[in-house]
Amino acid sequence: MSELPPDSTGPSDPFESFDEIIAATQTSAASAAGDRDPDLAVIEAGSRTLRTQGGAPSVEVPARPEDPEVDKALREVEADLATRWGETKLEPSVTRIAALMDVLGEPQRSYPSIHITGTNGKTSTARMIEALLGAFELRTGRYTSPHVQSITERISLDGAPISAERFIETYHDIKPYVEMVDASQEYRLSFFEVLTGMAYAAFADAPVDVAVVEVGMGGTWDATNVIDADVAVVTPIALDHTDRLGGTPGEIAGEKSGVIKQDATVIMAQQPVDAAQVLLKKAVEVDATVAREGLEFGVVDRQVAVGGQMLTLRGLGGEYTEVYLPLHGAHQAHNAAVALAAVEAFFGVGAQRAEPLDVETVRRAFASVTSPGRLEVVRRSPTVVLDAAHNPAGAQVTAEAVREAFDFSRLIGVVGASGDKNVRGLLEAFEPIFAEVVVTQNSSHRAMDADELAGIAVEVFGEERVQVEPRLPDALEAAITLAEEEGEFAGGGVLVTGSVITVGEARLLLGKG
Repeated sequence: MSELPPDSTGPSDPFESFDEIIAATQTSAASAAGDRDPDLAVIEAGSRTLRTQGGAPSVEVPARPEDPEVDKALREVEADLATRWGETKLEPSVTRIAALMDVLGEPQRSYPSIHITGTNGKTSTARMIEALLGAFELRTGRYTSPHVQSITERISLDGAPISAERFIETYHDIKPYVEMVDASQEYRLSFFEVLTGMAYAAFADAPVDVAVVEVGMGGTWDATNVIDADVAVVTPIALDHTDRLGGTPGEIAGEKSGVIKQDATVIMAQQPVDAAQVLLKKAVEVDATVAREGLEFGVVDRQVAVGGQMLTLRGLGGEYTEVYLPLHGAHQAHNAAVALAAVEAFFGVGAQRAEPLDVETVRRAFASVTSPGRLEVVRRSPTVVLDAAHNPAGAQVTAEAVREAFDFSRLIGVVGASGDKNVRGLLEAFEPIFAEVVVTQNSSHRAMDADELAGIAVEVFGEERVQVEPRLPDALEAAITLAEEEGEFAGGGVLVTGSVITVGEARLLLGKG
């Protein structure tokens, strides 16, 4: 594994270093902050594990602060946040976040916003919307979740994550108000609610011209839903979080339709029939205008291109030709169509104005889009691809995109999933494209045990196609060995998937960030 990454100048065994750092941060933070969420240990480990191997950090996934004092202060904020309810534990209401907004002076009402819900594609769509708005010289704030590696990724200004210094400052600015709300409510504000308050406060302080906000879960009672967005975006709805949102696309759409506000414009991606009916009914109830993919806007043509695809998109104001998108997969083309329609709606195209947006500006914006952890190539020879698919619908579109964009003669899967997901459905979606699968687990307390995951994988793939490596570093090494095992398989590759946390940890191990 010494060639991973090939220009390594770091420790002789970076994987041991990674494990030691995570273990140390879990232990030290637990003693300092009591019962904490260990998910943040990998964040605290950060790029410190492989900093010397990865070169300059990418802008969209920041490294740990180089200044030891700033790094210490950020760790303290992360430890404070980790004492609160994690993102999988919630009490479905906006009571606490509304109370926080009230004592902060309603910062979320100081700028217009675009609110994004759906099951899959929300973060990529948010990044595209952000890029388009920025290209038209608007100052943007973007709030997305979860993060791939660094907690600061969740809050972006002008297309880049806020600095660690600003993240720390924002936290301390609102902390007295958070404590005030904690004292007045039955339950303390959750991890996600505090971060949402930080984002809205940071956007007001910047100030931004427009906020692009992704829901955490659902819509009606999601913490982000204290904004009255002029444009509501609904990406494709599928089955996920069924224990909280409902067991059918229609039931889930009922929760997600809560982002549709009075007189708003709804940009609706292609949906299951029952979901579409629910969304359209809600739009009628609040006099919202609806633009539907496939009718009012959509993808006219797409061609696979080097590093991505070339698109012709039909927007609300006309056609946009020769749009290069440096992301793989038909699903990303559809995300692009949704993003374009959302920005057109924000500017009043199709309503107040008939002419389309400037096509050269649109082309420039889409050509700049990145989406870390979404079919992201992080290594060559053999090619290693990361994708954060974590439910069957996401896995299906990822599998289709891999078939289209990569000419692998032998693809090995590395899968580490969360225990609360439909893991069987996810594995079944990947079964046709994986020659073999290496099952593993990430450092999260939510991770499915590798042996339990292996039991399901054996039922899907057969025993001879499944290998178990509980440690992610061992799983990566085993998969790369399998991909280049025989000379005839010179086109071998590895796809790491199953969870955003798994992808984030693999990204660190492979020297990215």
